[in-house]
Amino acid sequence: MEKEKNNVTEARSLMVVKANDIIQKARFQLSTQEQKIIIYLISKIKPRDKEFQPYQFDIAEFCRVCGIDERSGKNYRDLKSTIKALADKSLWVTIGDHEVLFRWINDVDIEKKSGTIEIQFHERMKPFLLDLKNNYTQYEMLYILAMKSQYAIRLYELMKSQVFKKKPVTYDIDEIKRLLMAENYIKLSDLKSRVIDIAATEINNLSDIFISYELIKQGRSYTQIKFRVQIKTELDDRLEAIKKIHEAIGEETPEMIKILTSNGE
Repeated sequence: MEKEKNNVTEARSLMVVKANDIIQKARFQLSTQEQKIIIYLISKIKPRDKEFQPYQFDIAEFCRVCGIDERSGKNYRDLKSTIKALADKSLWVTIGDHEVLFRWINDVDIEKKSGTIEIQFHERMKPFLLDLKNNYTQYEMLYILAMKSQYAIRLYELMKSQVFKKKPVTYDIDEIKRLLMAENYIKLSDLKSRVIDIAATEINNLSDIFISYELIKQGRSYTQIKFRVQIKTELDDRLEAIKKIHEAIGEETPEMIKILTSNGE
């Protein structure tokens, strides 16, 4: 049991590394669970990998890492359905003057008896995930596990890719809608309350960064949104986020974190 806990803790602390182009210039519609599967697979890529391998993961382990009850047959069926849906989905990426459309993954192989899934990324993903030397963003997988909003995960990655600039980043409202695939929110009030506010709250509570934003008006209309983002440099802030993550995924907070957060109060 202790070894299993250690494996889960280790898996959650693995780094997710993506080229900034696929974060800042890609448009895709993935559910929260689909994003977590992609992120989980990316965490399995080794820094020295030159080619994509058939990345394997155990369904039960994935559930434990993400705080899902692996004993539920429904969760197993739902995960299979999610992976099938993911295999059918694609993304648009802007490369120079071109917009390129390709799929996230190729074949999927599920071993029923062992509950093991084998997935390989599409070849066109190589420049965005393999052998990255510069212009990339990395973060611990832990920080997206408790997020429930698909927009929170997407906005978190966008903000992480900008945090090094140490200055506000401004988007046209239509642009942020496209990047978040939230173009169905016609009214600005709906975009604010149902997308940005919810995402910002989850990011601030459950990750290693703080974000805030303001709407910018030109004439009579709001046309831009300015985000401010900063890393949580205080240990207490990071520990509080980790504590909330464990609470959100239904797990007991590690004893050391309990001690450190209680000492900080």
